[in-house]
Amino acid sequence: MDYAHNLRPALIDVSPDDAGFDPRDVAEASGIPLENVIQLGRNENPFGPSPRALEAVLDAGANRYPDRSQFVRAISSYTGFPEENVIAGAGLDELIASLCRLFLDPKDRALVFIPTYPYYELQIRLCGALPIHRPLFPAPAIPEGMSGDHKLAFLCSPNNPTGDLLGEEALRAVLESTEGVVFLDEAYAEFAGMSLIDLVLEHENLVVGRTLSKAFGLAGLRLGYAIAPDWIADQYRRCSPAFGISSWSLAAGVASLGDLDHMHRSVARLVSERERMKGAIPEACPSQGNFLYLETEERSAIVAEGLLRKGIAVRDCATIPGCGDHHIRVTVGRPEENDAFLGAYLGGIGRYL
Repeated sequence: MDYAHNLRPALIDVSPDDAGFDPRDVAEASGIPLENVIQLGRNENPFGPSPRALEAVLDAGANRYPDRSQFVRAISSYTGFPEENVIAGAGLDELIASLCRLFLDPKDRALVFIPTYPYYELQIRLCGALPIHRPLFPAPAIPEGMSGDHKLAFLCSPNNPTGDLLGEEALRAVLESTEGVVFLDEAYAEFAGMSLIDLVLEHENLVVGRTLSKAFGLAGLRLGYAIAPDWIADQYRRCSPAFGISSWSLAAGVASLGDLDHMHRSVARLVSERERMKGAIPEACPSQGNFLYLETEERSAIVAEGLLRKGIAVRDCATIPGCGDHHIRVTVGRPEENDAFLGAYLGGIGRYL
C-alpha cells in the first residue's frame, strides 16, 4: 500500500534547506585530506567560541531537563531589554520556523525581500502559505495597496548573502506600511557594529532575531534568540517546547555572554580580514557581515566547482532567489585560509578557466 497520500500537499513546492558542500565531499572531490579542506561556505566563525563556553559544556549535566532562565537573563543584560521580551530557540532557524507557525495558515501570504536567506521561504511554504518576492534593492518597499495582503515580512541586516545594511528609515517605512508582522534577522549584527533592535520599543509589529552561531562561534550548538513585543513573546512561549534547547547549548551561551572580550576580539579579526580580502578583489560588494558577495565572470556553479577541486568550499548563490547565476558568497576565514582562496580566485577561477 502506498501511504504517500498522507503527506501534506504543501510539500510539493518545498525545496530542501541547502547546507552547501560538506567538507567530506570537498575532500573526496579534490583529493585533499579532510583536515586540509577550507570551509568558506557556511559563514562559520573559524576562531571558535570562548574557552569559558567549552568549559561550561563539560560541566553541564545531562540527566536533568534544561532550564533556559539563566540564558534569558544573560540575553536581557546583553541587549538591555526586559526578560519578558526575550524568546529563545535551538538556533535562529527554530525561531523563524516557530514564528511562521504562529502567524501563517494555508494560503496566507508572506513577503520576502530578495535576494536573502532562503530559509524564510522554506518555512513559509511548510505552513502552506505563499511567499511573495519583492526586490530588496534599491530599498525594500511595500507597494501601495499591499499593506494588508500579507501576515509576515522578512528582512535581514546585514543581509545574507549580499552583506548590505538596512537603514533605519527603510525599516521604519516597511513597518509603517504593513498590517503584518516584520521579522528582522540580525544574525550578523556584531560584525556591522550597529543594530536596529531598539525599534522594537516603538513598533508592536517588529521582531528582531539574533544568533550565537556567528560572532560567538557556537554554530554547532544551535542557539538563537529574538527580542519581541510582549504580545508576540507571550504567544511564542505558549507554543514553543519548554525543553527544546539542550543544557550544553544554554550553558555555553551563558558563558559566552560572560566573556564578551573574546567575542569582540574575534569580530575585530574577522572584520580586518574581510576588509583585506575586499581590497584584493575589486568586484567584491561592500559587506558588513563575516562574508563577501562576489560577482563572477564565469557562471557561479563553474567557479564553485573550480574552487572545490582545490579543496575550497564556497557558497554558489545560484540557488538563492534573486542572485542569478554569477554570484558566490565567501566566508571570511583565518588569514591562511583567506590567502588560499585569494590565490585560487585571483589566479584564474572566477575570471576564466
